[in-house]
Amino acid sequence: MTTPRYDRADASRILADLAGSDLFPTVPWAAPPPVPFRSHRLAAEAGGHLTLSQRLYLERFMRPCTPTEVTSATHRITWTDSAGVPNTGHFVDGELGPVVPIAVRETTLALWRRLDANPGFAARVAALGEGDRAVLDGTTTDRDPRDIVRIGVEAAGRALAQHALLAGQTPHDDAGTFARAMARGGLFTAVASQWYWELQASTYRRGMIPVRLEATPDGTLRYTAGSVETLRRMKEATIAQAHAVMARATGEEGLSVEAAVHRYHDQLDLISRQYALLDPRTRPRCLALPTVLPSVVDAYVETFVAVVARLDIVEEPHDTVVEEPHDTSNVDGDTGGVFHVPDMNCKHCQMTIRSVLEGMDVTVHEVDLESKRVVADFRSPRNRRRALAAVRDSGYTVLAD
Repeated sequence: MTTPRYDRADASRILADLAGSDLFPTVPWAAPPPVPFRSHRLAAEAGGHLTLSQRLYLERFMRPCTPTEVTSATHRITWTDSAGVPNTGHFVDGELGPVVPIAVRETTLALWRRLDANPGFAARVAALGEGDRAVLDGTTTDRDPRDIVRIGVEAAGRALAQHALLAGQTPHDDAGTFARAMARGGLFTAVASQWYWELQASTYRRGMIPVRLEATPDGTLRYTAGSVETLRRMKEATIAQAHAVMARATGEEGLSVEAAVHRYHDQLDLISRQYALLDPRTRPRCLALPTVLPSVVDAYVETFVAVVARLDIVEEPHDTVVEEPHDTSNVDGDTGGVFHVPDMNCKHCQMTIRSVLEGMDVTVHEVDLESKRVVADFRSPRNRRRALAAVRDSGYTVLAD
């Protein structure tokens, strides 16, 4: 077996070759029956507009960003998608509304099906040589080409749903028009190049976004200059921290590079191959730039526009609960070992959730990325409550069966 090799430029070339010119062949989209959902208002801390979880994350991981630069969702929603998978999302009351996260999920499922229906892509993956596979193994988190593209599709949807929290800062009150204005302004590319992955994923899961939007006269959306500068400073601080942790691990602690990445990636969530192994003079950006991302964005936005126009959603009546995004109300009581983590969306998430549970002496049988299902053995109701609370404290939503 060829030894994994870290090479971001070569990994980008491999992904572009695999994608080809027609990554998502046309497959008819059948609108599902009306989608029922439940919404819950998020509880901001007294004297502020952020929840406790949002504020703590900002203070620990987002300096020099300030609370005034952050927009929070007003509601969290839960629903089951057309594939039968439980989901969660966020929206701002009075703006584009709950249809956006639900339509984003259906768009993601539609593009996944189109990818799986692409025989050319499957053939190119099957023909991939050992050297190219070694580069993907050494450079990417998810490694398998199909998983990489699927997660790229999901990341495009995540960016769209998250930026929809800012629709009130724009002239757009239609979800499809908003998505197209995002694409015209290069905001999907901005996420891939100016954000760092952990910030984007973690703030998305918490229903917050640390940027401001401005519209050009034709309605195209872009970040304010202040937002660009804040993102730059946060990214540089994260890169500096990653290099500092790696230098200490391979120097003072005497670990090999692979051992250092494994220890701190799993235990402290401070470093990853994205930054820890990067040349200090280089600033990372998405491996899909500049070749694959445009085709993903074009397909995503146009599919989303079609989906949102035909999607029917219905809010289920229920007792309104004011809650944090990761409350314990729906997971107390027994030792049932099956639950879902709907905002788990990459191999890193899988590793984090497994590591958190095993750190609580929980036996983990399954952490499945596609179904978002986790199967584990809990010793007692108290062990279950504490373990699921630890998963929530890591930034994930827990939905128990």
